Amino acid sequence: MIGFVSTTEPAPDATPVPTADVDRSDPEYRAWLKEAVRKVRAESGRSADTHLLAFPLPEHWGIDLYLKDESTHPTGSLKHRLARSLFLYGLCNGWIRPGRPVIEASSGSTAVSEAYFAKLIGVPFIAVMPRTTSTEKTRLIEFHGGRCHLVDDPRTVYEVSAALAAETGGHFLDQFTYAERATDWRGNNNIAESTFHQLRAERFPEPAWIVATAGTGGTSATFARYVHYMQYDTRVCVPDPENSCFFDGWTRGDPDATSDAASRIEGIGRPRMEPSFVPAAVDRMMKVPDAASVAAVRALEAAMGRKAGGSTGTGLWSALRIVAEMRAEGRTGSVVTLLCDPGDRYLDKYYSDGWLAAQGLDIAPYTRTLDRFLATGEWRE
Repeated sequence: MIGFVSTTEPAPDATPVPTADVDRSDPEYRAWLKEAVRKVRAESGRSADTHLLAFPLPEHWGIDLYLKDESTHPTGSLKHRLARSLFLYGLCNGWIRPGRPVIEASSGSTAVSEAYFAKLIGVPFIAVMPRTTSTEKTRLIEFHGGRCHLVDDPRTVYEVSAALAAETGGHFLDQFTYAERATDWRGNNNIAESTFHQLRAERFPEPAWIVATAGTGGTSATFARYVHYMQYDTRVCVPDPENSCFFDGWTRGDPDATSDAASRIEGIGRPRMEPSFVPAAVDRMMKVPDAASVAAVRALEAAMGRKAGGSTGTGLWSALRIVAEMRAEGRTGSVVTLLCDPGDRYLDKYYSDGWLAAQGLDIAPYTRTLDRFLATGEWRE
C-alpha cells in the first residue's frame, strides 16, 4: 500500500554504536582511602563514651537534671562527633583526597576537632573563622596542625571557604550543610542513642525534655529524629542566644531569616538559617539573653566545680527553666542538656569580668534568679 512500510521488509543496515566505557579506577587512591577510613574508625573505637553527669537538685523535687559531658572527647568538645562524621562522609563520597586541603567555616570548636582528624589522615586543614574567635581555640587549631584564615565579617565565612576550596583544589567540609545528614540518626552510637542507653537504670529513663543548643543544628536534628524514630514521648527544646536568627526563623516560619550581628556565645547562634537546622523536628525554642548564659556557666562551676563554655550556659539556663516549670506544675521526670566544651577555652571571655563590662553584660539579675531557684525552687526572672 502506498505510504506504508511492510512489516515483513528487512530493516536497513545500521552501524552498531559501541559501548562507552571510562574506567577511572585508581588503585593508589583506593589504598589511601581504605587506610584513611580505617584510621578514623579506629579512632572511634579507642574513644570511650562520654559521661552523663547529674546536676545537684533536691531529690524530693522528683526531677533529675543531667548534663551529657561532651568535653571529654579527645579534642574537648561536642564537635568531635561531628568532625568524625564529616570526615567519614567526605572520604566515603570521594571528596577528600590525599594531599589536598580540607577547609571549614567554623567559629572554633568544630575546626579544632577537624584539624585533629585532618592530621590523623595526613591532609592539610584550613579553618575560616571570625577574627573575634577566642585565642585559645586558634591555638588549639594550630596545635593540631591546622591553619587559621581569619575574616572580619562573620557572614563571609561560607563564601571565603568555598573560594579557598576552588582555588586549592581542596574540599569544603561545610558543616552547616552536611551536619544533619553525615550523622546516622537511627543509631550507631550517636549522641542520642548513647544518652538514652545511659539513662536506662535511672528513675526516669525516658526524659521529658532534651535541651540542645544549635550551631549547625545537627545535634538537635539527631536527637529529634532519634526520639521520633524510637517513638519516645521526649520533646526537644533548642535554646538560641542573642544575635542569632534561629529563634526568629522558627517562630515566624521564615527560612530566610537573618541576623546582622555575630553571636557572642561561641559555637552556637548563626546569622542565617542553616541547611542542617531542621525546624519542623523541634518542639520548642527559647531566646536566651547572653548574660543569662554566662550566669549559668558560673552557676555550674559553683554547683559542680566544672567550668564550661557559653553554649553550655545557654542550654543549662533553659534546662533549669524547664525544671522550674515542671516543679511548678507538680510534674516529675528528667531533663537532659549538654556540657559542650570546657571553660578553659574562654577564660578571657565568659569568666572575665572585664570582658563582660566591655560587652555591656550584667549577669547579676540572672545570677539572682538561679541562686533563688536552686535554694528555694522558685523561679523569678
